[in-house]
Amino acid sequence: MISKPIPAESFYHTCRYICLKPGAEVLVTEGVREHNYKVMAEDFIRQQQLRPSKAKACLHAILSFHPSEKPSNELMVEIARKYLERLGIVNTQFAVVKHTDRAHPHLHIVANMVDNKGQAISDSWIGLRGKKVAQALTQEYNLVPAIRKDLALTHTDAMNEQEAIKYKIYQAISENLPHCRTLEDLEKQLTSQGIEVQYKYKGQTEEKQGISFKTGNACFKGSQIDRKYSLGGLQKTLEQHQQEQRMLENNERADQTSAHFKKQRKSIPKSTESPMPHHSSHQDAGKGHGSSLIDILMRPEEDQGSLPYELSQEAEVKRRQRKQKRSR
Repeated sequence: MISKPIPAESFYHTCRYICLKPGAEVLVTEGVREHNYKVMAEDFIRQQQLRPSKAKACLHAILSFHPSEKPSNELMVEIARKYLERLGIVNTQFAVVKHTDRAHPHLHIVANMVDNKGQAISDSWIGLRGKKVAQALTQEYNLVPAIRKDLALTHTDAMNEQEAIKYKIYQAISENLPHCRTLEDLEKQLTSQGIEVQYKYKGQTEEKQGISFKTGNACFKGSQIDRKYSLGGLQKTLEQHQQEQRMLENNERADQTSAHFKKQRKSIPKSTESPMPHHSSHQDAGKGHGSSLIDILMRPEEDQGSLPYELSQEAEVKRRQRKQKRSR
């Protein structure tokens, strides 16, 4: 069995093609009407409008069986459902139509990449993922596998090989990027895996304008690998990593400072924490043994036990007496 996604820009044109082909038979639909291609397309478009920003909402894929195989309609529906599920195309509208205009039986699948809740369904690497799912289903149902030597070497085959290389680069970036803080970090990791990073500069300056990834004779712009792996997308992601790292470091420093102060408080001898000596007076009678700081500060001046002698009232009186004697 062979999987082949086809670029589709319009639900209307796609539904018209798959339904009006001579001998076409609608096997199953989900969420759309099947008696007329126009109303089928209207149902798809109505749900697509839940997320207008989804540029490629129409998925059109073909599942082709070997000419020697004559699968029943029930089996083809079962395989088509599993194909969509394993691609992550679930909780959405779809239609499965059988064509018999060629020697080999084949299915046309149309699905809405905007799901029933208005959320976008990922179409990243849909071609390569679809191929792997088809291979797995071929083994699971004991179907005749696609043999490369039986297929003409077409431009599509070359495209698939290029997609495989791009996917390899995509995987390498995805695995290494979370552990990088700068473009230099990412470049070092990719170089160790045989992927060269190339930059496009603005004029004769050192200002980076673009990024490309090269392995062997194949070279792709970052945006060709994935939109988020353009130079701007990578720089934005790396800046987020740097901010997260700074926050983590600040939190660690705060924790260390807090632990240091706690350790210092524990190391202070208890004797230094004992209350100031209390000098009883007639105003303290009947009170507890301890005195608060407010009590100490509010004591009358007569309580001079803790003052140096030269600052006491007795010393002041003697100084005045000496002055009076000298003045006589």
